[in-house]
Amino acid sequence: MSVGETDSSAGPATPDARRWWALGAVTLSVLTIGLDTTVLSVALPTLAGALHASESELQWFTSGYALALTAAMLPAGLLGDRFGRKRVLVIALALFVAGSAACAFAPGPGLFLAARLALGLAGAGITVMAVSALTVLFSEQERPRAIAVWAGANFLALPLGPILGGWLLSHFWWGWVFLINVPVALIGLVATVILIPESRAPERPGLDATGIVASSAGLVAVTYGVIDAGQHGWGTPAALGWIAAGILTLIAFFLWESRLASRPEASPLLDPALFRSASFTWGATLAAVTLLSMSGILFTMPQYFQAVLGETAMSSGLRLLPLIGGMVVGLVPSGRLAAAIGAKLTVTAGFALIAAGMLLGTTTTRASSVLLVSAWMALVGVGTGLAISTAASAALSDLPTDRSGVGSAAMQAIQKLGAPFGAAIVGSVLLTGYQARLNEVALPAAAAGAARQSVFAGLTAAQRLGSPALETAIQNAFLHGLTASLLASAGISVFGAIATLIFLPGRREPARRAEFSSRVG
Repeated sequence: MSVGETDSSAGPATPDARRWWALGAVTLSVLTIGLDTTVLSVALPTLAGALHASESELQWFTSGYALALTAAMLPAGLLGDRFGRKRVLVIALALFVAGSAACAFAPGPGLFLAARLALGLAGAGITVMAVSALTVLFSEQERPRAIAVWAGANFLALPLGPILGGWLLSHFWWGWVFLINVPVALIGLVATVILIPESRAPERPGLDATGIVASSAGLVAVTYGVIDAGQHGWGTPAALGWIAAGILTLIAFFLWESRLASRPEASPLLDPALFRSASFTWGATLAAVTLLSMSGILFTMPQYFQAVLGETAMSSGLRLLPLIGGMVVGLVPSGRLAAAIGAKLTVTAGFALIAAGMLLGTTTTRASSVLLVSAWMALVGVGTGLAISTAASAALSDLPTDRSGVGSAAMQAIQKLGAPFGAAIVGSVLLTGYQARLNEVALPAAAAGAARQSVFAGLTAAQRLGSPALETAIQNAFLHGLTASLLASAGISVFGAIATLIFLPGRREPARRAEFSSRVG
């Protein structure tokens, strides 16, 4: 180990003031990732016109980023332990700067998607290495305060993203939505180089190249199949083939990891022993299901506000605030409620509220009041806050201290699957319902192709033809798809509630936790 490096067990390696300045820089970088993720939800309608992107490509802009981030989460942690966490963080920040600039100047959807995938890879490195930096910079007593600051930045991105993105899109060129990330990430990069010491695992782990390739390939194949099914039908051989290939690849990945784990000299990417705990497995899974059930709102509602109601990007961002406010209301009492009635009932109540909100949302029309739309979105937010925080806490509470890093990375990887799958599944249902209703309309030949491509392309064509009746028909078709997508989200939430009641363990006793620690330790 060279001068200036520390291992994972080392205490603070920098003076007090520098440590908190370093935390500020890391937090700023993490905030940038959160803003980049949420700002895209209000930018999708603008990107549809600026890049001539189809509905399927819009889905990939959202799900591709999140999928790349999820697929790279565990490999990023492994690379940090092996080659140095500061080194990986610096590379990730530099890639994030390049990816943001590439998004801003992308001439078409293909290059824009490639830049989004690069941003997802960079986001994984920043997310995982930022948490690792906290363990190096702060002592065990100071760490909760530092983690609270870091978590607050993640949460702050939810309301700021839609508002900032909407304001930029309403007043400036759309590329500034992505260029605004560049100076912030550069500040984080410089501060990381100056303030954060290098660290790596005391014993360098092996590089599980097979596990990295298999896990990434499996996740990409499944999601591609889901999106293809939404575009061409769920019974098409190509879509089913991709989904089946992805599932088989993921099964092979877990079999490979199990084989490596049985060999003392091997270093698996993911230790299957973590999943012997029902609390960890189902806590992480249910947190992902929560994101899956509600993330569709971030994909569909900005389109509703702009395509059906005629709102600007700025106002559509503001109209997402009830969802964020509801999440705050749900997050604040979730810990106390779980302590009082248990995690099982708290997560179940969260899913029930999400389902109720989604079902209320199916009554949304072009004439719906702001109060109605705000109310059901807030209800979904409250349920999400209750369910996701309690499920995540249940997953982490059953992990031994010496495995908390690996367990947290695995939980984040599973949890972040919810967003891309939510956008893909709900977006596919929306597109299927939209196109099905369009098939019942006698579309003019000059507008038929554009209308089937996306609601925004269809409205542009209708306006060019000067046909208010066609505009109304396209908007009604979108509302039909929106209703179907909200019903699908409600069904996912009901599944989450049932799975919680059946599989999530009740209160854990210390003896049972110690038994699990001995199995994975």
